[in-house]
Amino acid sequence: MPVLQTIIIYAKNLQRSAEFYQKYFGFIGDGQLVDGLIELNAPNQGASILIHQAARTIRTGHAGLKLMFDIEDIEGFKQHSATLGLNFGATHQANGYVFANTKDPDGNSIAISSRNFRKSICLK
Repeated sequence: MPVLQTIIIYAKNLQRSAEFYQKYFGFIGDGQLVDGLIELNAPNQGASILIHQAARTIRTGHAGLKLMFDIEDIEGFKQHSATLGLNFGATHQANGYVFANTKDPDGNSIAISSRNFRKSICLK
């Protein structure tokens, strides 16, 4: 089966976007532009990100894609992020989990969600 290993994000300012994902989500990279890309690796076993220069014709920030990060303590993460300068919207209650939304420097949608940490519900 295919495995999603890498996400390419088109950005108007590559360095600014790379710094955003490093600062707020802990991605690791040296910021070097190699083959027109800045590579960022997940601090855990998650997918890596390649930041690619957006062509003038690419519309960044449209709603066709949202990155969702698994966070168990949504409120704690929101508070920590706010001290670093990133604010999330209201925390929304869903079916056994919560989530909140923000945008990256190019207006791309980002969510933090506790969905993967919710308790399994056994139906009889």
